[in-house]
Amino acid sequence: MLTGDLRSKIDHVWNAFWAGGIANPLEVIEQITYLLFMRGLDEAQILEENKATRLRKPIARRIFPEGKDGLGKKGGVAYEAMRWSKLKNNDPATMFEIVSEHVFPFLRNMAEAGTAHATHMKGARFTIPTPALLAKVVDLLADIPMEDRDTKGDLYEYMLSKIATAGQNGQFRTPRHIIALMVEMMAPGPKDVIVDPACGTCGFLVAAGEYLRDNHPKLFHDAAKREHFNEEMFHGFDFDSTMLRIGSMNMMLHGVDNPDIRYKDSLSQDHVSDSDRYSLVLANPPFAGSLDYETTAKDLLAVVKTKKTELLFMALFLKLLKPGGRAAVIVPDGVLFGSSTAHKEIRRMLVEDHKLDGIIKLPSGVFRPYAGVSTAIVFFTKTNSGGTDQVWFYDCQADGFSLDDKRNPLLPVESIGPKAALNRAEHAKNNLPDIASRWSCRDSSERRRSRTAQSFCVPKAEITAAGYDLSLNRYKKVVHEATEHRPPKEIIAEMKALEQEIADGLDELEAMLS
Repeated sequence: MLTGDLRSKIDHVWNAFWAGGIANPLEVIEQITYLLFMRGLDEAQILEENKATRLRKPIARRIFPEGKDGLGKKGGVAYEAMRWSKLKNNDPATMFEIVSEHVFPFLRNMAEAGTAHATHMKGARFTIPTPALLAKVVDLLADIPMEDRDTKGDLYEYMLSKIATAGQNGQFRTPRHIIALMVEMMAPGPKDVIVDPACGTCGFLVAAGEYLRDNHPKLFHDAAKREHFNEEMFHGFDFDSTMLRIGSMNMMLHGVDNPDIRYKDSLSQDHVSDSDRYSLVLANPPFAGSLDYETTAKDLLAVVKTKKTELLFMALFLKLLKPGGRAAVIVPDGVLFGSSTAHKEIRRMLVEDHKLDGIIKLPSGVFRPYAGVSTAIVFFTKTNSGGTDQVWFYDCQADGFSLDDKRNPLLPVESIGPKAALNRAEHAKNNLPDIASRWSCRDSSERRRSRTAQSFCVPKAEITAAGYDLSLNRYKKVVHEATEHRPPKEIIAEMKALEQEIADGLDELEAMLS
């Protein structure tokens, strides 16, 4: 958790960017990302130098070469002078000159090409306008204990939260508590291979990594499992280079050394190399409308003939998963009840060819102020052989925040999210802990719940008979419908019993007081 003092410093620098003419929050984060990367490179070389000194051997991995870069009128600058530990001690004007004319060309062409982030730095542009602003940002980052993974991760998450309050760019960020719910329900394990084919800032992948750290700490004691975590577990695709840079840095700052974060237009490129590869899909892809058949991957059109991006993404998820793989994905409500042939076919496939596990209907305000569209979370398992028995539904009515454009928290921060312990009154403001709890009982006690309850199960046969309609309202019963036709004698008897219970309680209270 960031301290108020640190948050205040970040806010101050953020405001300085805006005053300096950089109004795009993505650009602000991108520039800070470059500086964090510069600091990270220096710290990596310091570790190598200390190791070489300890072992009395030459340095094995030199990030900053010896000599000069040869750029500029003065014959270049020594690579040593580009290191964060040296750079931060310069006066603002010198620092600005070295960073703009020497460090950024070095970052774009650095030989350290083995990491995802180094690959994405090839398009790096330095846009901080003044030496004073650069010095201010460097001073801020120099004060942060970056060896603490939690602190630097929280720092980046706090900066990313700025996107969600800065206007049109908010669509890039799924609310963190919704991500936490989906990850909690999917419970990723040490052997999983996880993909988000529209990864953006990598929020889902980061949350999955944090879940593993919290719930499987022993995996880091095993060299093979640790290598799998750092090199093979996390995969993210995006076709926005800014998102790739921000996302890969987000992963690195959360302790994943070399995630597979790469450029890919998930709906336009064929997926031969990625088919049947992943054990878990976590995603909230953009649903932009429709694509031309000519620009759509042929292997997706083979699954479902449609131009609708929301249906193409569903086909993609099925393509990427290996048999037995699971998915938790956000979809617009239309996927659940759309009447087109393609809509029905996707739902039929989920129910008949694979195992549809559950559906959570989300409040329509979850993505405000950027979108008021109704959405749902769909959970399924790829089997290629059916397996749907009962489908679990949950009618989520509150997520801990107001459902208007302001999205103000309704509870203290510790009571937001899926792991909070809440009383009945607090549950009315945050359904997420109840969702996570009831999900674990979907094969047992949840099957006995009434259709008037907030969660319930529906047999496959009923869904099939309804033409694979998966909208919750199709199956949910309203309480007054269940009670208005009861015999009057039954209602009167129930009221008399309640009156007697109240009278007995009053008698007991009077006896205690006397």
